[in-house]
Amino acid sequence: MRGRDDHLTPFPDDVLEHILRFITSDKDRNNISLVCKSWNKVESDCRQHVFIGNCYSISPERLVHRFRNITSVTLKGKPRFSDFDLLPSNWGAYALPWVEVFCKAYPNLEKLRFKRMTICDQSLQAIARNLIHFKRLTLITCDGFSSDGLASIVKHCKFLECLDLSENKVESMSGAWLNEFHGMCTSLASLNLENVQDNLDFKALEELVGRCPRLESLKLNRSISLVQMQYLICRAPQLCELGTGSFSEELTADDLLRLQNCFNSCRNLSALSGFWEIGLGTLPVVYPVCKNLTSLDLSYTSVGYTSFVELISQCQSLQRLWILDSVGDQGLRAVASTCKGLKHLRVFPSEGDGEGVAEEGLVAISEGCCNLLSILYFCKRITNDAVITMSRNCPLLETFRLAILNPVMLDPTTNQSMDEGFGAIVRNCKYLRRLSLSGMLTDKVFEYIGNFGKKIQRLSIAFAGGSNVGMQSILHGCTNLQKLEIRDSPYGDEALLAGINRYEYMRSLWMSGCHVTMRGCMSLASSKQGSLVVEVIKKQGNVGAGGEEQVESVYVYRSIVGPRSDLPPFVIAL
Repeated sequence: MRGRDDHLTPFPDDVLEHILRFITSDKDRNNISLVCKSWNKVESDCRQHVFIGNCYSISPERLVHRFRNITSVTLKGKPRFSDFDLLPSNWGAYALPWVEVFCKAYPNLEKLRFKRMTICDQSLQAIARNLIHFKRLTLITCDGFSSDGLASIVKHCKFLECLDLSENKVESMSGAWLNEFHGMCTSLASLNLENVQDNLDFKALEELVGRCPRLESLKLNRSISLVQMQYLICRAPQLCELGTGSFSEELTADDLLRLQNCFNSCRNLSALSGFWEIGLGTLPVVYPVCKNLTSLDLSYTSVGYTSFVELISQCQSLQRLWILDSVGDQGLRAVASTCKGLKHLRVFPSEGDGEGVAEEGLVAISEGCCNLLSILYFCKRITNDAVITMSRNCPLLETFRLAILNPVMLDPTTNQSMDEGFGAIVRNCKYLRRLSLSGMLTDKVFEYIGNFGKKIQRLSIAFAGGSNVGMQSILHGCTNLQKLEIRDSPYGDEALLAGINRYEYMRSLWMSGCHVTMRGCMSLASSKQGSLVVEVIKKQGNVGAGGEEQVESVYVYRSIVGPRSDLPPFVIAL
């Protein structure tokens, strides 16, 4: 805004604050805060949600110094490869220091979302006893806590709206903690218990569901039977999302009819998941809700081809589908012919030696679901032609993750590397943000990625590449790259140091099982890139060809507070 003298005239603070209420993107808010000191102050004062992609990039004290009125925090800890057990459990990412500061600085904090963090019961108890307005707790792939900590949350948080426990590693998870839910709690809107291992106290759960009229999402674990699920659904016909629990119980025809009628009364149901084991003849009971489903998760159990085709033929409105590869290429053809509006597809590997899925299924999906935005595809074989066809048929793809179960497989029809297929993906999919590679790949594909993958923000590489040139092409060409994850690839010190001027602008680099040495890591750490932290885990007793000590992994990230203070003995900060 410019006045008569053509000088910058600032917005009044209250006007700017009103405008900022409509800007929810963290990136946009961060850019606004850089305009000038007064905008920075207003943005800081009115910011209510903060996202921290790496818990070591900033300290909790620095966070609360800048943002005074936060009510919602998303905090991520360990690198993603910790999901594959590449990090010991005591690596770090402890939530307690953050929780202790939050409890003092943010008495009005309402929402916490932790991912890949270690959360002790003391953390959960502190949240429960100090944050009187607390409403939403989401724990994704976390560890360190037990049912005692959860009991404290549900007992003291009177206004709890969401408790989401997804893929966590927890101790002593007896379902008896459900008895501790505050007797006056009627505010619950979302409860995810899918991955709780022990039996749930059904009576306590039934009473809780019955007194929460705003409950929209309920995900049950495999301890809940079909009959019990029926009682719960009858008490909560307003559900929009349901995780079914076990589906294997043998029921009489009358019982199945009653259950089907129960589903028929759920007119708002749009998402189904669970189906831990599917019994003979039980799947048709969900048919009444299939026409309204936009999300279906069958990733926990193998569904026979016939049953799957019958089910999917009822689901014309699906936008999100997670399945196992046991459905085969024929199952994917059924998806392609029915789910024309599909936007997100994940095909996971199933146990056993079945045929799985291959190039035929990928081509079918690309031809039938041209509006696809993201795909994760585990397969036993694939061809360049299939990947090229997908790139042409699905130009809107933002995420393409292809996992070939034989990680160094050649194109089975041409015996060529998979370079041209992935090259077509980065050339034809102009909106691509995330890419995961597998199969036999040479430096050529990384040249393609560097030249055409200008919008890629996350790149994962495993068992791929020919020389240091490949990683250099990526670091020099992918100007928007934020996270680079590499494992078991032939990249060494030269490739690592090629990004010496890039890492400052990225969130993180993870390399494991490569040819990086301590000398190379020390060179990077001494490069005077002020906000970079370089952490290494040594490879015990392994010396490279040049006599240099190799490292098992190197983790490079930016931090405004320097190296962390909770390093375990096996991690060295350079």
